[in-house]
Amino acid sequence: MDWYVIQAYSGYEQKVKAALEEKIELNNLSEKFGEILIPTEQIVELKGGSKKTTERKFFPGYILVQMILEDDSWQLVQSTPRVSGFVGEQKIDLCQFPKKMLITS
Repeated sequence: MDWYVIQAYSGYEQKVKAALEEKIELNNLSEKFGEILIPTEQIVELKGGSKKTTERKFFPGYILVQMILEDDSWQLVQSTPRVSGFVGEQKIDLCQFPKKMLITS
């Protein structure tokens, strides 16, 4: 399986991920999909004199999807609400991203 970048409406990444997972199960295409990741980073903020760790999206509006790109899997992603489409024409190498940036929840 290869990795692809999906452009989604900014702020809706979690909802798009949930919708994709649901559609994959409903259409019995789980063998064509792997992980769906939202790139994030942990940041420490000082608020009121105390440190607070929060999670921030590293690439707002983008989701990484591991999948076998065929007509039915492409159509499933394209027809998901709040998805603008695929970015670029090539697959990506996920090794470029530090593990701490990628969440699976």
